[in-house]
Formats: sequence, structure tokens, C-alpha cells
Amino acid sequence: MMRAFLLGLSLLTATSAIAQPNAQDPAPEQKPAYTPIPLWPNGAPGSAARRHEAEVGRDYWVRNIHDPSLLAFPVDPAHRNGAAVVIIPGGGHKLLVWTNEGTKVATALGRMGITTFVLKYRLAHEPGSHYSVDADAADDARRAMRWVRAHAKDYGIDPARVGAMGFSAGGELVSLIADNPEPASRPVTDAIDRLSARPDFQILVFPGPHGIPATAASTAPPAFLVAGSLDPCCAAPSVQLYEQLRKAGISAELHMYADSTHAFNLDESNRISILHWPDRLNDWLADSGWLSPRTK
Repeated sequence: MMRAFLLGLSLLTATSAIAQPNAQDPAPEQKPAYTPIPLWPNGAPGSAARRHEAEVGRDYWVRNIHDPSLLAFPVDPAHRNGAAVVIIPGGGHKLLVWTNEGTKVATALGRMGITTFVLKYRLAHEPGSHYSVDADAADDARRAMRWVRAHAKDYGIDPARVGAMGFSAGGELVSLIADNPEPASRPVTDAIDRLSARPDFQILVFPGPHGIPATAASTAPPAFLVAGSLDPCCAAPSVQLYEQLRKAGISAELHMYADSTHAFNLDESNRISILHWPDRLNDWLADSGWLSPRTK
């Protein structure tokens, strides 16, 4: 399985920037992978004034997001295993690294049988933004988790095997929704908002410091963390969160790569160990049972 996964990663650079999975037999009500799925039918709370502004995208990034959405990557029913992951790209909350930390990751996880959804969330540090990381971007991440659970049947997903994966600033959002309590005063706009937003497992790839140290480590889901030992922003938070989870008795696995810095992503390094970190993730997911359908 690991050799096949590495082969899939090597093919990513030869594919288009937004590669689409092979979904030969989607459910009738399932949206195509290239169709953005708005998280709120009537717009995100607090975003009405700018909801209809066009997003801006260039090369690998996108910004000016005022109508948060998901991009679905269904898996062929013959290959899917029922697990799902909401992928949250990074970009310092100024933009989203949409391809290298989003769509390419979705394609790679799809080769493991995982149905994925890439999140476009509101950007708190973009010039002119009135959003915040805690109140808006984290709400988008929670809403994404709830939306996936609400539509689990449509995509052949087990609602008890929905994880969250975040890169850098996206890792901050994963930690906020997985390792910290949800605000008590959040608005409830519809039935989806009554579902759980807590990931069943979390994957943090060089996560930033926001949300770390965690304030609810004892109730956090199992975690896989990976970072570079020389990363000036994100090496220390990765180690700190791992230690918190370990001491709280939460299953956690940490990989710190020597002489490596930030944003190595899937296949962007000349170090052999870095190129193989997705194999370690594959091992962890398999060992933890996330790739195996639950027996009833």
C-alpha cells in the first residue's frame, strides 16, 4: 500500500492544479467534485455585505472568501472505505494555499479510499478583513465538520470516522475545533448546527501557534502531528501540543524532521525522510483503524 501511495504522490506534479478524483458511481444527490458547496444556504453569519464579492485566485492560492464553501472529492464506491477528512489549507489567514495544501492532498488521500472535502474559510488577516480566527474562521471549520456529517449518507461516509487535517494556519483551525472547547454562545441557524463539530481524529501538519496550548486536551481526538525541527513558527507548537495530548492520555503520534523548516507539504523537499511523511500518516491511519470500515 505504501509503494502505491508514493507512486500516487509522484504523479501529482504531472496532473492539473485541481485534479479531480474518479467517481464513477456517485449517489444521485451527490454534488460533482468541481461544484463548490456553500456551507450556509443564506450566507455565513456576519458576511452578508460582502457575500457576492468574487474570490481572487492566482496560480496556487485563493483569497477574498466571503461565502465559505467545501469542494468535495468523492471516491469510487468500489474503493472508498467510509472515512472522510475535511482538509483545511494554510496561508497565514491572508490567503489559502489551495493546491499544494488542498486539492493535491485530497487527491492523495483519495488513493487511500478516503473521501475528502477541501475548505475555503474566511480570512482574518487579509487586508481589509473584519473577520477573526476564533469567531469566523473556526466557525467555518466547525460548520464544515457538521455539514459532512449531515451529508454522510450521500457520500458513503461513516459519520463516526470524520477527521480534520490542517496545514499551518489550517492546523491552527484544526486545533481550535479539536483541542479546545466550542464557544457556548454560538448561533444555531439550522439543524446542521446541532450536529457535532468535533473531529473523530486530527492531522496537524506544521500547525501554527494559535489554539496551542490546548485548553481541552483531555477530551481531544487522536492526533497525528508532523513538522520540521527548524520551523521558526511551528516546531515548538507541534511539540507542545503533542506533550499535552500525551500527558492527557490521548493517542498521539509526532514526527519532527531534522534540518527541515516550514511548508514542505507532500512532495516539496529534497530530503528522503520528508518525502516519506505521507507514508507515516498512512501507517498511523491504518494502525488506528480509520481506514477499516466499522463492523456493526
